[in-house]
Formats: sequence, structure tokens, C-alpha cells
Amino acid sequence: MPNPAPGSRSSPAARPTSLRREALARDGLVVRDYVCDVAKASDISKAHDQIVADLGKIDVLVNNAGTARTLAFESISDEAWQEDLDLKLFAAIRFSRLVWPGMKQRKWGRIINVLNTFAKAPAGNSAPTSVSRAAGMALTKVMANEGGEHNILVNALLVGLIMSDQWVKRHAAQAPNTDFGEFAKGLAKGTPLGRIGTAEEFANLACFLASEQGSYITGTAINVDGGRSPVV
Repeated sequence: MPNPAPGSRSSPAARPTSLRREALARDGLVVRDYVCDVAKASDISKAHDQIVADLGKIDVLVNNAGTARTLAFESISDEAWQEDLDLKLFAAIRFSRLVWPGMKQRKWGRIINVLNTFAKAPAGNSAPTSVSRAAGMALTKVMANEGGEHNILVNALLVGLIMSDQWVKRHAAQAPNTDFGEFAKGLAKGTPLGRIGTAEEFANLACFLASEQGSYITGTAINVDGGRSPVV
């Protein structure tokens, strides 16, 4: 039986998290949740200490925090700028700084910073997100250059349109009487592949970069956007 085309699911969401946990558990893998406010340095430190106490060394870190905050430049307050930088830039800095010594000592580490395509091609009315993400791309390159000799590979994945609860909530708020498939198709206009990407497609590349198969890739910023970005 042929596999369905990516993004062809009639349901807007993939399998529930509980079902994913059960599937992983059958393979002997356990998923644990640790909740913290990544915009706060103290919360990050506490979460890191608890994770290490429970699970031991950290070999792979994926920095993936953010909100879709896009405003006109003149309307952005100092507070909004700082909130965005704390969430999207400093969270990555703080988490990475905590795991770095262990990775350096073991001569093995993988750090993936999840950004978006505005980091390369910012548009008008796209700040503060585009500025925070561009800083994250520069951070990626700096860390990759310093981590290379210690076999710490640092890369960035730049999101375009990937199916998530964000779009499900937006559909409910903006077009509740519209078929979700049609709503998603409208969002994907301008994307050469003509559809929204799936979480699995994004995860496939993240897993590759986190593995030995990606052992000669560092300091890159890869678009995962179906060709949507005007720059490579």
C-alpha cells in the first residue's frame, strides 16, 4: 500500500502525543517532560540541573522556543524587544552555555538552533522576530567555529511553514467555518511545494544533524520551508 503524500492528512494535527509516547515505550524509549520558562535564566538552570540529575549527560540540545511576533518597527517598545530576545536568543545562549563544558570534555556534542527564514530574509513588519532570529544565526556560526575542535557541531534549522498547534489555533480563531485543508492550502500559497510541511519532515533533518551521519556538517543554516524563502 503506498504511503500518503506528506501533508495530505485530513486532520490538522498529527497523532496525539500520548500515542507517540506509547509507540516509543514499546521500543523501550521513555519521554520525560521538564517544564520551565526559558525566558528566565534561573528557570533554565534549575531545569538543566534536574535533567542531568535524572538522565545524566546531555549530548544533544535543540533550542526551539519562540512565538510569531511581527510588528512595525516604530511600534515596538523596549520591553517587547527585550522579551523577544530573552525568549529566542538568550534562552539558546543560556542552555548552550550549560551543556557546553560537558560536550567539550567528552569531545562530542550536537546543538541545533531552530530559527525561521526571516533570519536570512527579513521583511518589513517582521521585527522583533526577524532580528532575534538573525542574531541566533550569528550565534550558531560563532559556536560552530569555537566548537569544531571539540567535535561540538552547531547548526541552525530555519522554519518556513511547518504544521503545528499554532496554525490549528489560528484556523479556529480566524476561519472556524472553513475546512482546515483549504485554510492550510491558502497559507501555503507562494510555497513551491504548495503545502505546509509536517513535523516529521522537520524532525527527520534534525535527527540527521544530531547523528553521526551528519558528522561533517557544522555552522550551517538550512531552510526547511518547501522552497518558500527567496534566499538559500
